[in-house]
Amino acid sequence: MALEQACFTSFEYDRMIVRFSMRDGAKVIPCAISTSAMDELEGAGRAASSEREAQFMRLRARVEARAAVKYMAGEFEGVPAGIILRSIDFRKP
Repeated sequence: MALEQACFTSFEYDRMIVRFSMRDGAKVIPCAISTSAMDELEGAGRAASSEREAQFMRLRARVEARAAVKYMAGEFEGVPAGIILRSIDFRKP
C-alpha cells in the first residue's frame, strides 16, 4: 500500500525538528524533519520558530514524497520506529 498524508504534529524547539505523520492503511508512521533541512529546501535563510508550521505546509509535498521513499526502502530510525529526514536526504547524487 502507498504511504499517504496524515497530519502535522508539532515543532519541537529543543530538538529543532518538525514532527508529522503518514499512514500506511490504518498504520500511523511517525515522521520528523530537521529544521535545517527545511531551511535548505526553501533556500531563504533560517525561519523563525513561529513560522515552522507554515514552512512545513509549503514544503509538505516534497517532504512527504521523500518520507515515502525512505519508508519503501525500510529506512526506519528511533523508538518507536519512524522516518527521520535530514538535509542529506534531499541532496542530489
